[in-house]
Amino acid sequence: MAFENLTGRFQMALRRLTGKGSLTEKDIDEMMREVRLSLLEADVNYKVVKEFTDEVKELAYGEKILKGLNPGQQVVKIVNDELTKLMGSEASELNLEDDFTVILMVGLQGAGKTTTAGKLANYIKKNNNRKPLLVAADIYRPAAIEQLETVGKQLGIEVFQMGKIEPEKIVKQAIDYAKKNEFDLVIIDTAGRLHIDDFMMDEIKNIAQITKPQEILLTVDAMTGQDAVNVAETFNGALKLTGCILTKLDGDTRGGAALSIRKVTGVPIKFAGTGEKLQEIEVFHPERMASRILGMGDVLSLIEKATEEIDETEAMNMMEKMMSGNFNYNDLLKQMKMIRRMGKFSGILKMLPGLGSLADMDKVDDKQMDFIEPIISSMTPEERKNPALLNMSSSRRNRVARGSGRSTTEVNRLITMLEKQTKLFRQMQGMNPKSMETMSQNVAQGNFQPKQSRADRRKNKK
Repeated sequence: MAFENLTGRFQMALRRLTGKGSLTEKDIDEMMREVRLSLLEADVNYKVVKEFTDEVKELAYGEKILKGLNPGQQVVKIVNDELTKLMGSEASELNLEDDFTVILMVGLQGAGKTTTAGKLANYIKKNNNRKPLLVAADIYRPAAIEQLETVGKQLGIEVFQMGKIEPEKIVKQAIDYAKKNEFDLVIIDTAGRLHIDDFMMDEIKNIAQITKPQEILLTVDAMTGQDAVNVAETFNGALKLTGCILTKLDGDTRGGAALSIRKVTGVPIKFAGTGEKLQEIEVFHPERMASRILGMGDVLSLIEKATEEIDETEAMNMMEKMMSGNFNYNDLLKQMKMIRRMGKFSGILKMLPGLGSLADMDKVDDKQMDFIEPIISSMTPEERKNPALLNMSSSRRNRVARGSGRSTTEVNRLITMLEKQTKLFRQMQGMNPKSMETMSQNVAQGNFQPKQSRADRRKNKK
């Protein structure tokens, strides 16, 4: 998942402070040394790292922090606030004109620009009630036109193409066609290159002059680290970018691009691609991304995903069942397909406060989702309804493992995941927002364990 290594390093560095009743400047220096190394490992621009750590140090050295109550948690808040500021503080909205809007997609080859053009068109169509037209102006990459047509067909969005003639002629005809046929949004997929060259820049400049776009969006592969900053600076110098879209945030992303682009270039990150599906694109919220990086979850984005993919009644039933503390295997089986519509299961877990940082959650991957159904199907109706039965007998767990063709370890892992989730939600029941925020921070920092039941305490005493 995105930022996994960076999140782990940040949590280790901050955990050393949160358990202390008082802090010294030496404690903060040691913590900041770890933070600095973790950011450099994530391929964040060196100047950005230096400015960030200097700013955090200056704020953390304040007398209110060193001598105040819960100094560790105050330092965590400072780090969270500074991370948010680093990525732009607030989400940046698209500039959509009321009557007619042109968006120009630019970037290097391999960043996912063509697919992202389709994702963005679909997002705006659904959320802004627009009639989009996709324009195939990449005449160089083999099958680029066919790829855009395939994407458009899957989304039910028309694609304008004229084969492999000059891109300038294509976009001019596309604008005329869009206006005549009452399209109010045109998204142009331009050619990418393996590297930046003068011919490429001249062509994109000409297209921009012809189309006069309201948005020029650079598609950046989030896995490229601070190289993405160099690409952004070059494109920005030639075109005056209005924003960036980070792709492949669901991959093994170190974080350098997300944490460097805004600070170095001043260009806001407006969207993030979070998966391969054409619906997996979301508005980039700096404060939510900072929370994810620190392992504190992102409940707001999770709610938005649920709203988009699940109807309100389904979502309410799911939350009520979880918050009741009586979530069983029948419920899990029924809701598996519903949850999978929201994206990767591992990504959803990391959006829940605390669950993404619990040790056993790191073992949950999306392939394991394919094994959950046969495991649950091998349980008796009583076991599915009452999860506690599986804890009472190893023979039950072994029987379920044999019946599903999975290992006992995998069965135990599913049991543990359900137990921790149920306990966590049971304790969240009735909490006010401030208490939930505190608990989320404590879990992320390793200072929280779900309360044990009386039966668990008796078992541990024995």
